[in-house]
Amino acid sequence: MSTILFQQIVYGPVHSRRLGVSLGINVSPLDGKRCSFNCIYCECGLNEDFPAKRPAPKREDVRNALTAKLQEMAKEGVRPDVITFSGNGEPTMHPEFAGIIDDTIAVRDAFCPQAKVAVLSNSTMLHKEDVMNALLKIDENIMKLDSVNDERMRQIDDPDRRDFTCEKLVRQLCRFDGRLIIQTMFLRGHRDGVVIDNTGDDEVAAWIEALKQIRPYKVMIYTIDRETPVRTLEKIPKAELDAIADRIRKETGIEVSVSY
Repeated sequence: MSTILFQQIVYGPVHSRRLGVSLGINVSPLDGKRCSFNCIYCECGLNEDFPAKRPAPKREDVRNALTAKLQEMAKEGVRPDVITFSGNGEPTMHPEFAGIIDDTIAVRDAFCPQAKVAVLSNSTMLHKEDVMNALLKIDENIMKLDSVNDERMRQIDDPDRRDFTCEKLVRQLCRFDGRLIIQTMFLRGHRDGVVIDNTGDDEVAAWIEALKQIRPYKVMIYTIDRETPVRTLEKIPKAELDAIADRIRKETGIEVSVSY
């Protein structure tokens, strides 16, 4: 597959199909992946295929790289819609994540106060109070919830902690008190002879019940749009995604965006 690994701390801006003009921040190592999930659809590849050997960027390096990029963009008359933490792994794993968020907000306010700060997260570090407190300071918390079925979640996301469960995850997501976006990848396929499909009626129904507990102000659902490291996965047709979106709107009243 054509793996996407970011070799810079700050990258873009790029046009995100879900976020608009996005300036990316990668606080993971620049030479490989470091993630608490090993998602079968990850554009960065599987963890075991691209292990990071170098440390993550330091807090001051992130601040300096962001400042330099925003200065450059200002000279060109370009402003990002959003500054997005993503990159080669899970950003909240960075040991200085809370401080990096404080710096990012300060730099944003100085150069592009209209831009939002967003974090794309797999939700695995929400038990850490410094991470949770930092996330509550930003504009958009976009949290992964691919399934509320433990077996399916392990098939799709493959968390590194065996004690990580959907019940614990939902409980942590409820702590945002609705100040978050839930992002869910829908797919089907198979791996090593095991069928993987998170689009079944019962599974979607359980996922919607979790949404009622979490009360996000928005849900983003999407499907595969590029090659995946596990090649036996299938894109969900537009009609099926639209049907899931309609169920969410009808049963919860939550705003839904769909990317095909």
